[in-house]
Amino acid sequence: MDILHLIMICLLLGLFSVHPFRSTLETGCLDGEILLMGRWALISGKHTRKFMMKFCTLVLHCEHLVLNLDVGLGFMEQTARSGLWRWSFTINILMLHVPLQLLNPNCSSAQRLKAMVCFTSLTEEDNAKASQMGIKTYSWTEFLHMGKENPQEISPPQPFNICTIMYTSGTSGDPKGVVLTHETIAIFVHGIDLFLDQFEDKMTVDDVYLSFLPLAHILDRMIEEYFFHKGASVGYYHGNLKELRDDIMELKPTFLAGVPRVYDMIHEGIKKALQELRPLRRWIFDALYNYKLSWMKRGYKHKYASPLADLLAFRKVKAKLGGRIRLLLSGGAPLSSEVEEFLRVTCCAFVVQGYGLTETCGACTIGFPDEMCMVGAVGAPAVYNELRLEEVSDMGYNPLGNPPFGEICVRGKTIFSEYYKNPELTRESFKDGWFHTGDIGQMLPNGVVKIIDRKKNLIKLSQGEYVALEYLENVYGFTPIVDDVWVYGNSFKSMLVAVVVLHEENAKKWANLNGYTGSLSELCSLSKLQNYVLSELKSTAEKNKMRGFEFIKGVILEPVPFDMERDLVTATLKKKRNKLLKYYQAEIDELYQNLAAKL
Repeated sequence: MDILHLIMICLLLGLFSVHPFRSTLETGCLDGEILLMGRWALISGKHTRKFMMKFCTLVLHCEHLVLNLDVGLGFMEQTARSGLWRWSFTINILMLHVPLQLLNPNCSSAQRLKAMVCFTSLTEEDNAKASQMGIKTYSWTEFLHMGKENPQEISPPQPFNICTIMYTSGTSGDPKGVVLTHETIAIFVHGIDLFLDQFEDKMTVDDVYLSFLPLAHILDRMIEEYFFHKGASVGYYHGNLKELRDDIMELKPTFLAGVPRVYDMIHEGIKKALQELRPLRRWIFDALYNYKLSWMKRGYKHKYASPLADLLAFRKVKAKLGGRIRLLLSGGAPLSSEVEEFLRVTCCAFVVQGYGLTETCGACTIGFPDEMCMVGAVGAPAVYNELRLEEVSDMGYNPLGNPPFGEICVRGKTIFSEYYKNPELTRESFKDGWFHTGDIGQMLPNGVVKIIDRKKNLIKLSQGEYVALEYLENVYGFTPIVDDVWVYGNSFKSMLVAVVVLHEENAKKWANLNGYTGSLSELCSLSKLQNYVLSELKSTAEKNKMRGFEFIKGVILEPVPFDMERDLVTATLKKKRNKLLKYYQAEIDELYQNLAAKL
């Protein structure tokens, strides 16, 4: 029932009295009146993003708390039982996207639910269910009217007041509540102003950002905060990533931010279109590409490197991105050098990478526009924080070596204050005032940082060699037959194996050439196709000069992409390695047994 996708719930914990007040949103292009009840918290879901940002923007002017979360009811129920939500405040309102089962009387998550606000009218059936459960329902209009009827002075926040509890994606366990203060948010926004001051191209009120990352993703959240600060515009995609191109063509954004997987798909789409061109036109495109790239490498800005190439070929690529795009920002994971370079040349826009975590309130390193020396790296440390590398001796990473490697550590005013109700984990994350990110980085001679892998994703094989799993996945992901890949190994095995999500079109081409028919699922069971995939992975490894123990020795073929429905990836498409292992454990065990029998 679509109506339930627009509901927000006010979960009032314990006994309380209501003190509503009115405030007008004046930041950016927002304007409206919001009712708040005492001190409150807000949980965002994918269908409440534009309403949530109204609250988030208001919170910057008030002494209130916003809780960002992008998890399901299962986690909510578990954490409620464990005491995570036994707040010390007198009043709390939790607002979130409502799953269908929430109005089920047997749903334990709804037992303390007292009030519900719906952005459109509830059906009579839903109203009756809510009434039977003792839940009072309000329409959005009624909610706003209550604020108008009961005006109250705004209570300005102090710098140390909590602004947001932003939950991590939970790739390695339960999500962690990252506490961000008003000071942290404000300094980050001001820091971006200082960063942009050094460039000729400026952001204006005419800039438009298309938001399609989950709002519980710190990158999207802080970009929107900055756009509202500058008075620019934000548009929200309609909810289906597969139809994102339609949203882009409708909104015509000047700024896009996404994870590498999004840019990989853009790169793949352009490459596919090129393959459909006649050989002569494809040759002309390649010649123009190499010509423009050569001038960009000599230091020319992308818009001056080859206006003729832009006119003849690359303006058509830009048109596919709405025609007004000025900046593409990648974050969340390393973007490959090949894709970044290709987009810098063909999109007629700035393409930069940044690196940061929820704990650093967004980017702590940012790339510079038109600096080709930063391709494949995540930029230099931001003006508002300090960064250093720390030795990881057992893995051979030495910050004093040549080149310097080590765990990335950050400190500054934009670092989070604590993990909510988890002092032990907070103490483990900070040493001598430095936050230990758990990411392994390399410092290039020009002071630019390159991400190697997550410390937790580095595994030692039985022969004692360390392997960077995420790095291998990025490399193997460029194999034409591969759509996605998860690499696995452990300390008891000497070989790596992988689960490969097949590229459907290329897999079917192989099937036609080899006389096979059937669905993609049926093709996955063919030993001949498995051997072909292994040979292609080997070819990729040899091209990238990988060491022998980094070669994939066995594969499991998967016809369906890793998805959130099976809890295999996060909302930002990061792999949940522990969940993947649990899901494929039986097949992996069998694969290792078969490999051992061949030795």
